[in-house]
Amino acid sequence: MTEQLIPSRRGFPSDDPIFALNAEAQAFKAAGGSVLNATVGALLDDAGQLVVLETVMDLWRELTPLEVAPYAPIAGDPAYLKALVQRHWPAAAGAGAACATPGGSGALGLSLRNFLERGQSVLTTAPYWGPYATLAAENGVAVATAPWPGAGEPLDATTWDAALRALMRTQGRVLLWLNDPCHNPTGRSLAAADRAVLSGLLRDVAALGPVTLLLDFAYLDYTREPAAVAEALADYAALGAQGTVLVGACMSLSKSMTLYGARAGAIAFPWSDDPTLQAALTQSCRGTWSNCAKAPQSLLLRLAREGKAQVRLSAEHRHWSEVLASRALALDAALEANGRDGLRWQGGFFVTVATPEPEAVCGRLKAEGVFTVPLQEGLRVGLCGLRAADAPRFAETLCRVGSTR
Repeated sequence: MTEQLIPSRRGFPSDDPIFALNAEAQAFKAAGGSVLNATVGALLDDAGQLVVLETVMDLWRELTPLEVAPYAPIAGDPAYLKALVQRHWPAAAGAGAACATPGGSGALGLSLRNFLERGQSVLTTAPYWGPYATLAAENGVAVATAPWPGAGEPLDATTWDAALRALMRTQGRVLLWLNDPCHNPTGRSLAAADRAVLSGLLRDVAALGPVTLLLDFAYLDYTREPAAVAEALADYAALGAQGTVLVGACMSLSKSMTLYGARAGAIAFPWSDDPTLQAALTQSCRGTWSNCAKAPQSLLLRLAREGKAQVRLSAEHRHWSEVLASRALALDAALEANGRDGLRWQGGFFVTVATPEPEAVCGRLKAEGVFTVPLQEGLRVGLCGLRAADAPRFAETLCRVGSTR
């Protein structure tokens, strides 16, 4: 019976599109088909098994009942919030205005409820992670985009400036979700010059009204270029410290700690001590999920106290970053062997292969047992689940079943 549902809550798909594609791949495999499943958003080893970081699991097993069972504070353990911020910005004095959230998605949702009115638009990149649109829709917000630079290309400053000013003109404020470094779904980060240009544009627009930059830090631990990531974080810290633009981050333990099921993360504005902002975030927590789980917060605090565990975890992150890099290089080589350009992966779990008619090409690939996620700009390919040995089959099938550019 659906008449009890209000009309606006009817007609949704039965599952998230990405999870639905993964289910199709599993069904194809169960029926005896040979599958390349590049839809998965979790890190898998070359045997197709979920990677679980040993350092994290050792810490998890050490948790005591009192580190697991009690309620955490509504806004999260202040020490946890500080430790999570300092994983990315060690020089930060604290977390600033911050609260614990159920993963990075919870942080994104919280930003919509506090920095935009219903009917307004959040700005992000094209392409972007598909659930951004779902989060926006659930909060009565639209998604506006500006283009992510192509491989080897500079930021389109003119288009970005126009997008920022259009939003400021129509709604009097700007919220920008920026998944950088290690962009999902392209796998590329902004160059230093691009960050400087974008920071300048944000400062200029902030002279006209409030601007909030929320950095999505889902994949920072999996990068080919750790020094470049550190440089990017320093640049964003400098922008935040200036105070013209409100700079914050949504952080998650899902990928960084392979604690996908623990649903732990945070939203933090390290350069703001505004009590009004803190009160608003805390109120949203109470009115949405109340308290977040205590166990993952306790685990992160153990990690922050144990230097040997930090060294071990860093080594694990480097190992899996190297695995992802080898997969990216294999895919680039296979694409180039089939007359395509390489994708120049720098970090994260994904790359995007540009192709016309992505939905149609995705359908033809599925018939061949190759599963990807269609985007408006092309096909998202999960390096996190695609073995290097599978790259030749992927590239050959793509070039055979769909016209590409």
